[in-house]
Amino acid sequence: MSAYIASRRQFLCRSLATATLPLLPQLAFGEGSEDTRTAWYRTAKFGMFVHWGPYSLASVEASWPIMTPKPGEISEAEYVSLHKRFNPVHYDPDSFIDLARAAGQQYMVFTTKHHDGFCMFDSAYTDYKITNTPYGKDIVKQLADACARRSMPLGLYYSPPDLHHPGFRDTSRPASETWHGQPERPEWPTYLQYMQLQLTELLTRYGDVKVIWFDGLDHQEKYDGRRVLDMIHGLQPATLVNDRIGVPGDFVTPEQFIPKVIPTRGTRAHGPDANIEKGSPQSVPSQADFQLWETCMTINDTWAYNAHDHHYKSAQDLIRALVEVVSRGGNFLLNVGPQPDGAIQPEFQERLRSVGDWLTVNGESIYGTTFGPIQGNAGFRTTQKDNVLFLHVFDWPSAPLTITGVKPKVLSARLLSNNQKLAFQQSDSGLQITLPPQAPDKDVSVIALRTL
Repeated sequence: MSAYIASRRQFLCRSLATATLPLLPQLAFGEGSEDTRTAWYRTAKFGMFVHWGPYSLASVEASWPIMTPKPGEISEAEYVSLHKRFNPVHYDPDSFIDLARAAGQQYMVFTTKHHDGFCMFDSAYTDYKITNTPYGKDIVKQLADACARRSMPLGLYYSPPDLHHPGFRDTSRPASETWHGQPERPEWPTYLQYMQLQLTELLTRYGDVKVIWFDGLDHQEKYDGRRVLDMIHGLQPATLVNDRIGVPGDFVTPEQFIPKVIPTRGTRAHGPDANIEKGSPQSVPSQADFQLWETCMTINDTWAYNAHDHHYKSAQDLIRALVEVVSRGGNFLLNVGPQPDGAIQPEFQERLRSVGDWLTVNGESIYGTTFGPIQGNAGFRTTQKDNVLFLHVFDWPSAPLTITGVKPKVLSARLLSNNQKLAFQQSDSGLQITLPPQAPDKDVSVIALRTL
């Protein structure tokens, strides 16, 4: 490897009082403060999502087998009992961080509680939790401490639905009948209080929480999201919150797909619904109109560990998905589902490390960039940082690369792979770049254009 490439390579005693405070006034962040709060996130671009819990023992998806059961699959009683034998003896939070670093991921989001209600942290308000398993230790605390020690930004996923809590639903009935929640029952306020108490725990016992990542499913207005949001900001003002609690958040969250347009302010997108593409124009927006967004995606077809799911995306697919997301100004939150013993399966590790190898060479074109000025071209994608325009070439041409839409004067062109300078000509009709016959990178080759 050339020298050029190598050179780039506390719980508070006032928790109950806090969670039951009257509605706090909405925080008024001054102009520029939003940018300050989100600056790290805008720069990071690539993060690790972790879906993990006792469900990994059964190779089933988190929560959904009891929400929408299928004949012949795990029963609700079997699912709810899985925690009694959950003992991830090989869990090492540092190994999670090591892998994220190797992949070039700049932050992590960990599932503290999924819809089933099982807590991977030592909550004082439930017995359905990790410290009541054979393992017996607080997994979230270990990860939070390791992330703080190693300066890895940590976000916490928290599911507002909770199939285990009698305030959320009538637990004497099958979860499949009541998983949407029952806010019409008189017990509902007790669930809202429970949710706020647990969020207070997460925000006061686990250090600096960079993101609270909600997953509210349908009719999210039932969670009194404004009150929840104000409570979060009262405890940790800098914490970013996504858009799945019934009120607008700091970023929107398309799931398992990449929008074909750049999202703009006012766009709604939480989940696999591609309506985001209907709410945003095809044109390139101004930075003032841009909507911060993050797409979450799996490496295979399931969020949780599933020994039977071998439908893995290739490393090239993942690299190109990252480029695709970032070229439209988004962040890419790529999921891993650890095994029951706490290790991350080799197939995930291999792909993540390959993405990291690509980023070692080409990270300049990803981190800290924004959407590029040229959109909709099938052969390449663009990102931009200050006065540098990056061309991510998917289809390496056999002739000179001709580009229209580059408005500023181009001063230089070079390959990121080896810093090779490229000859070019710029005229009113476009920019023509002379390329070597072979693509320098089999996945995505990047050209950096320095402009006036």
